[in-house]
Amino acid sequence: MTSLPWGAMARLAGRRALFALPVLLTVTFGVFAIAAASPFDPVKAYAGNAALGADKETLDRLRSNLGVDEPFTAHWWDWLASAASGDLGWSSVMRQPVAQVIGERLVWSTLLCAVAFVVAVLLGTMLGVLAARRPGSWLDRTVTSLAYVLEAAPVFWIALLAIWLFALQLDVLPAGGLTDTASEQVSAGQLASHIVLPAGVLAVSQLPWFTLYVRQGVGDALTEDPVRGARARGLSERTVLLGHALRSGLLPVLTLIGSRAPELITGALLVESVFSWPGIAAATVEAATAVDFPLLAALTTLATAAVLIGNMLADLLYGLFDPRVKLSEM
Repeated sequence: MTSLPWGAMARLAGRRALFALPVLLTVTFGVFAIAAASPFDPVKAYAGNAALGADKETLDRLRSNLGVDEPFTAHWWDWLASAASGDLGWSSVMRQPVAQVIGERLVWSTLLCAVAFVVAVLLGTMLGVLAARRPGSWLDRTVTSLAYVLEAAPVFWIALLAIWLFALQLDVLPAGGLTDTASEQVSAGQLASHIVLPAGVLAVSQLPWFTLYVRQGVGDALTEDPVRGARARGLSERTVLLGHALRSGLLPVLTLIGSRAPELITGALLVESVFSWPGIAAATVEAATAVDFPLLAALTTLATAAVLIGNMLADLLYGLFDPRVKLSEM
């Protein structure tokens, strides 16, 4: 690993930030346009059951108060101007400021994704290295076959299977939620037991990609001349594998970190819905069905920013760990 070129890193981050600005503007504009074309009625979603017995005059008055009849471009521009000053607006479906909705839920979504991602990377690296040590062996065939099966399995199917097995049949883990039913306070013990299934399912959904990438990268590295030279010098197989092949074989995985961010976010939304995890999934669904412009735009912008940041971190890591890559050229 080379010394950290802080200047090159700052220039790369600056270029990516300039690129991210028009992307975020386009995404938010698209969110408002799609929401405006949605068949859902935001007035009825806001009024709830009261809308069933309300007359047309009352609904029209509520529609005027909510500004639903205004063009979506006006909604988008007003939200954009407020967001630029730090005000993300008011969520009509949640009945609270958008910033508060995100602040209350983002921490749980971030915790879930972070735990799942770390588990997927560590377990995928271990399985990939074990499979690459002896290509064609029973272990290699087993790991590879299992990775392809999990790669094709929908994440919600894995989640339902996990609930059936661990919560219903074995009764060793809770089926969902953040705490026990009778408890209102979140304790460390309850959090640890309740996060196992959702984080495990999300990790399993990402595991095949890391396993296959590490297996391919380490397998190719074992056939390269530097590794052969290390073996010829009499170094132990452990040193050759961990000190030479693994370092070279993990380089492609760095690019995978950024590319898996969109699917990680999508998988997290499905997992949170199945396990009733109090993250941003429920807020996203409710914002979409209720055509809650401010909340939907903020959540979509947040997800887009997470993807862009993931891609930038992947490029930075690749440039730092691979001396052949110059950050100034990325």
